[in-house]
Amino acid sequence: MSAVLPHDHVGHGHDEAHAHPHGWRRWMYATNHKDIGTLYLLFSLTMLMIGGVLAMGIRAELFQPGLQLINPELFNQLTTMHGLIMVFGAIMPAFVGFANWMVPLQIGAADMAFARMNNFSFWLLIPAAIMLSASFFMPGGAPAAGWTLYAPLTLQMGPSMDMAIFALHILGASSIMGSINIVVTILNMRAPGMTLMKMPMFAWTWLITAYLLIAVMPVLAGAITMTLTDRHFGTSFFNPAGGGDPVMYQHIFWFFGHPEVYIMILPAFGIISQIVPAFSRKRLFGYTSMVYATASIAILSFIVWAHHMFTTGMPVTGQLFFMYATMLIAVPTGVKVFNWIATMWRGSMTFETPMLWAVGFIFVFTMGGFTGLILSVAPVDIQLQDTYYVVAHFHYVLVAGSLYAMFAGYYYWSPKWTGVMYSETRGKIHFWGSLIFFNITFFPMHFLGLAGMPRRYADYPMQFADFNALASVGALGFGLMQVYFIVFVVVPAMRGIGEKAPQRPWEAAEGLEWEVPSPAPFHTFETPPKLNAAATRIVD
Repeated sequence: MSAVLPHDHVGHGHDEAHAHPHGWRRWMYATNHKDIGTLYLLFSLTMLMIGGVLAMGIRAELFQPGLQLINPELFNQLTTMHGLIMVFGAIMPAFVGFANWMVPLQIGAADMAFARMNNFSFWLLIPAAIMLSASFFMPGGAPAAGWTLYAPLTLQMGPSMDMAIFALHILGASSIMGSINIVVTILNMRAPGMTLMKMPMFAWTWLITAYLLIAVMPVLAGAITMTLTDRHFGTSFFNPAGGGDPVMYQHIFWFFGHPEVYIMILPAFGIISQIVPAFSRKRLFGYTSMVYATASIAILSFIVWAHHMFTTGMPVTGQLFFMYATMLIAVPTGVKVFNWIATMWRGSMTFETPMLWAVGFIFVFTMGGFTGLILSVAPVDIQLQDTYYVVAHFHYVLVAGSLYAMFAGYYYWSPKWTGVMYSETRGKIHFWGSLIFFNITFFPMHFLGLAGMPRRYADYPMQFADFNALASVGALGFGLMQVYFIVFVVVPAMRGIGEKAPQRPWEAAEGLEWEVPSPAPFHTFETPPKLNAAATRIVD
């Protein structure tokens, strides 16, 4: 008998024998990687909308000079909670959702290694998200110390600060469990014949990301626990009155925070590395160099943390070290961009929606990378520190980086998830609207920063009015495009409305995920698939 069932039966063998639960039990007790992946993605979409509403509040206040709608205290609460919810509630869980869905399919595994732990790591997110969001209703309002939670501000906040610290602990525990699951799944459950150097790039980027998460989430836990003991138990880690040092908090936080930036971008690189070859109809240029570049970025991310701290009175020797280390990390990132462009070079390119998002990602992420390179120069950074130039830079990297890659991944894999093709017209409206409004929002912020407008201020002088009005209009447009995406792309797909997706919706896409029917059956790869030499197709 063949090592695998014929294509149209891959994974079906088990379905009839063990009917999976229906209704709320299916989701509450989910141990299937596809169901848990779906839960993660829906959760992150919900948090994206909540974080987006907070961003709308920020931009509505900044539409004109003077205090219009909200007082400065609430403004600071909005900026803090917008950052925390977007980073820990929207971007990170979304990538874990992609990993849950795609990693077992890509490596030929039946499921994730620890199915019940997978369920637990998802359900931890719900109470954490409720606590984080509900902190607005605590006495004194939500935390207002900035998403970085710098001391000594955090030592002066009301009880909502404790709730936020507890929520972050739970979110961190969820991340660590999810990461352990991904590492064990990739290292131990690959199909026979799939060596590490034959794995899809998305699986590689997640393997490296998972190691980063396991390494740095405990560092964040340490920083916020020290903050908690300073607040309630009489310690003075960060309180100068007791001999503590607020700058020490910054060192600990950014030792977590800088690898965290790469945790939010490496899976995005993996998604783009899957899509560009598929729509260029070529193999990925320089696969091995891509793997090494990903690993290099992960390692270097641990030695650049203090480039966020050039204005804290660091000695010149320290400034020089962190300046050069930051410039060095641009090299492997440049290798990736070069490889994507080389993959597209002389390929038979077509521009379906996933490819549009991927090319948009490369273009806008590269702009964000260049502004980061400018900020790595210590004398320049000292001028631009805490201005809107920094806000523009990290939104170009995180929105145009992580979020664009997620949209690219959604359009690329959703036919396999839902069994229906999205509307190409609607996908393109979503892309072009998002690209245009994103640039209208964040490009003017570079000029605001260069002109000296500080971030996290609810009011500003008249000379900044025009660019702020433009940015607020752009932000409203960008937000509406994401509502359009949910209403006209996601909801119809979830309801099964649309043309039925074929097994291989993209003719040149490679990988085991395209060897199972669309939608992917509840159970796949019960019998480990037998692979061809390239580890991309099943041999019948």
